Amino acid sequence: MTRIGQVVMLLHGGDREEARNRFLALWEEIGEDGDPLHRCTLAHYMADTQDDPEEELVWDGRALRAASGMSGETARGFYPSLHLNLAASYWKVGEERMARSHLSRAREACSGLGDDEYGDGVRAAIGRMELRLTGSDQLP
Repeated sequence: MTRIGQVVMLLHGGDREEARNRFLALWEEIGEDGDPLHRCTLAHYMADTQDDPEEELVWDGRALRAASGMSGETARGFYPSLHLNLAASYWKVGEERMARSHLSRAREACSGLGDDEYGDGVRAAIGRMELRLTGSDQLP
């Protein structure tokens, strides 16, 4: 997780390409059978480095699949954000039905969020995505 965190700092610093390269190297090291928390976290951030919306969708899907291998409260707290990310990715590629489906799942999973800054942020992002899907954020 420390190494993933270091690459996240690189990503947040603006070097998406280098972050993508380092995340990919970590992904190859962790492998498909690696720790689900590591795979979920890495895939989640790897999605953020993608220039192609289709590739972003692939990585968001990997993050959700990895979360299914986790147990307990950690996984429960990830599901709203993971489904929200998939909703956004599906929206970007023009798959509105799938976007709505994952947005609904994100909303349902909100019971797993705490009443804290993170939970408030995810709930607000779900609200913004709902506006996008209804077209309410599109001004004439």
